[in-house]
Amino acid sequence: MKRYSRITGTGSFLPPRRLTNADLVAELAVKGVESSDDWIVERTGIRARHFVSDGVYSSDLGLEAAKRALEAAGRSAQDIDLIIVATSTPDMVFPSTACILQNKLGANGCAAFDVQAVCSGFVYALAVADSMIQTGAAKCALVVGAEVFSRILDFKDRTTCVLFGDGAGAVVLEASKTPGILASDLHADGKHVGILCVPGHVSGGAILGDPLLKMDGQAVFKLAVGLLESAARATLAKANLTEADIDWLVPHQANIRIMQSTARKLKLSMDKVVVTVDQHGNTSAASIPLALDAAVRSGQVKTGQTLLLEGVGGGFTWGALLLIL
Repeated sequence: MKRYSRITGTGSFLPPRRLTNADLVAELAVKGVESSDDWIVERTGIRARHFVSDGVYSSDLGLEAAKRALEAAGRSAQDIDLIIVATSTPDMVFPSTACILQNKLGANGCAAFDVQAVCSGFVYALAVADSMIQTGAAKCALVVGAEVFSRILDFKDRTTCVLFGDGAGAVVLEASKTPGILASDLHADGKHVGILCVPGHVSGGAILGDPLLKMDGQAVFKLAVGLLESAARATLAKANLTEADIDWLVPHQANIRIMQSTARKLKLSMDKVVVTVDQHGNTSAASIPLALDAAVRSGQVKTGQTLLLEGVGGGFTWGALLLIL
């Protein structure tokens, strides 16, 4: 009998500090950087985002999201036999944020590791967990996306600092006799490293290079829409389904324009797209599980519906995953 994996619980967490565009614009003005609510909304669709306080890390956000996902799944930390954390903002160089989260959660002993595919990270992590469950290497996985992008933003660059936020989302993925995850399609092209990156590293006790986020927004936009469409169609083909079978598109919440363009290419109404970018900003690897949990808990997305998850990120990475909730 074929072994499948299904999402049995979702959870998310946003740090308490919420900054509207007006709040952020006021803070930027003090630093001599001009922006406006209208400028941000028109170009991105973002109206607010959440930032962590000092001393709060990706593992802390991931812990809260994980607890909520476990509660929704009716599972305890001791039931987990695999933890994968997708993050570009780990707590430290090593060990992995997954190991730090594992200890905080009290799930010590199971396999735990990070996946680094930036904004595509959660799709990558979910696909890896699905593969491990299908092969019998795991039965009950905790898959987390957690980010504190506020710590790597250049607040003198108004084209990037207004885009990102902090947060975490998580799912519990369990072995099942009935189909859950149907197909996935993952890709990367390293020749585009320079269009979205943080080109700094630690060496000899000092930071070499630039430790702040750099992005060529136009280049990212041009690549993103086409690649998201191709990954979506490839994933649907693997599952022998079409766009008409999609109940909900749950995209990486990068920019409302990218989301709208992708929906048009897939002939989907925006009424079928889960949108949280307006309230969360771009939370990188956390954005898809954050959006998924918000949609599940609001009743927007229901059990038994077919969802297409997709994302693009630095690397340049991209991917899509199709599932029945």
